[in-house]
Amino acid sequence: MKQSYIRNFCIIAHIDHGKSTLADRLLEACGALGENAHADLVLDSMDLERERGITIKASAVRLRYRHPERDEEYLLNLIDTPGHVDFSYEVSRSLEACEGALLVVDASRGVEAQTVANAHLAEQAGLQIIPVINKIDVLAADANRTCREIEDMLALPTDDALVVSARLGEGTPSVLDAIIERIPPPAGDPEAPLQALIFDSTYDPYRGIIAYVRVRNGALSRGMKIRMMQGGGVSEVSEVGVFSPQLQLAQSLSAGEVGYVISGVKRIGEARVGDTITEASRPASAPLPGYREAKPMVFCGLYPSDSDDYPALRAALQRLQLNDAALHFEPETSGALGFGFRCGFLGLLHMEIVQERLEREFDIDLVATAPSVAYNVLTNQGTVLEVETPAKMPTPDKIAKIEEPYIRATITSPAEYIGPCLELAEGRRGIHVSMEYSQSQRVVLTYEIPLSELLLDFYDSLKSRSRGYASLDYEHIGYRPADVVKLDLLINGEPADALSAILPRPHAEKRARQLAEKLKEAIPRQLFEVRIQAAIGSRIIASERVRPLRRDVTAKCYGGDITRKRKLLEKQKAGKKRMKQFGRVDIPQEAFLSVLKIAE
Repeated sequence: MKQSYIRNFCIIAHIDHGKSTLADRLLEACGALGENAHADLVLDSMDLERERGITIKASAVRLRYRHPERDEEYLLNLIDTPGHVDFSYEVSRSLEACEGALLVVDASRGVEAQTVANAHLAEQAGLQIIPVINKIDVLAADANRTCREIEDMLALPTDDALVVSARLGEGTPSVLDAIIERIPPPAGDPEAPLQALIFDSTYDPYRGIIAYVRVRNGALSRGMKIRMMQGGGVSEVSEVGVFSPQLQLAQSLSAGEVGYVISGVKRIGEARVGDTITEASRPASAPLPGYREAKPMVFCGLYPSDSDDYPALRAALQRLQLNDAALHFEPETSGALGFGFRCGFLGLLHMEIVQERLEREFDIDLVATAPSVAYNVLTNQGTVLEVETPAKMPTPDKIAKIEEPYIRATITSPAEYIGPCLELAEGRRGIHVSMEYSQSQRVVLTYEIPLSELLLDFYDSLKSRSRGYASLDYEHIGYRPADVVKLDLLINGEPADALSAILPRPHAEKRARQLAEKLKEAIPRQLFEVRIQAAIGSRIIASERVRPLRRDVTAKCYGGDITRKRKLLEKQKAGKKRMKQFGRVDIPQEAFLSVLKIAE
């Protein structure tokens, strides 16, 4: 098909503003599901996406649409993207495969934090943005107010904004017409050497890696020998096709088209997201600009409950990393939990989703340590260490300075809930930057906050204080000096490394008491006394004691000389003392889990 009849576009929005529902209506209108078929979250194919009502992975689909007035057929490549801040990396990759974007805004909730962030990503990518006011069938909908917010907060004109109800299907034809009229066709030379950008990939155990590509120049066809311009691997194309929405074979993919390619590559890492595919015999002069590597900001340890599952966990993480380039992991060993992996994520929801996918899709029972962030530690020798786990933190006498990551948090809330939102941000060591009121009685708060303050329950607290109306977006702004300490938990003098934590110094004592009290409840009583201590360096700041079990050794001594009873008690006392010296406290994993769930 001629490039002038191709449109590549994506749908971007804040979470739960109706992106996937609008995508379903477009699929129905174009007949992608067959006659009289009803779409229901077709592109949200994962069980987790359907259960949580959110989009986790970007999805692509090819639609054929015949314009009723022109009687011409157009090829529409639609990419549905996530809305949560933790998956903004998915959005940025998807934008590279498009020329335009539908910016969906809920008419009842207006512009929210991630609406702003995704709109800025689309502007930076040079996309044509079409505002779509959705959910006009809701009682609280106010399309005029939403248009004013788009103009005030995004500086986008709304004279030709589309007003739709994706749930009812109202306005779908106008959306299709706007895509054809206002989104430019793709550029590119079909005769030039092949350049195809890999914007996503997945793994099939029988066919190998399935690479999702956007062809910029040239053409990709079956039987062609291709080379990865960064990875260097050479292979032969066994299958090319498109998404409709299932994989469908095609003869070739030409410049401007979006589809998939299978070339028998089975080694994970040979077809990385952001790499450029070119023809081996006629290579392009330079690769396409890829994606900046996602830098993980939140870290936690993942360990299999059964140590025999360690190889399976490694294989599962490699498979997930192929489909999720923002996931990072490296082997780690814990004295309490055995062999596992230190994993890096973009945020807490990203971490939670990866854990659930590992347990559901790969049937691995996991134990996760408390989440932490990466600190920059300057030692007395002048070297800088990146510390993602408390085990790597040097002793206090070797540290000259510690820096922690900061974020710029944007909180969007109705004016009546601004007080509790301010209180929350101030209580999390937030530095106030600005507060702006829009014409629609919504307030945009900007704070600079340490990322570690978001790890416990910041998002949940924000939603509860605002009755669910406030939204949060954040971006990383670098590192700043931090007054933090490493808190160690000692069980009879032995450190429990899985429970160590890096905390702000003012919060350390309170947290230490919480951990010690919780461990006291969780550790079963032994035949000897168990001492639980929380320490900063060599200083003990909290302590608890688990009393020993006591057997009544004098039960058989009824009557008789008291010295016999004393001898038995002394013998028992000596045995307990010897046990305390040489006995080992086995802490059940339930104890670790209960302690790791402590919320501030």
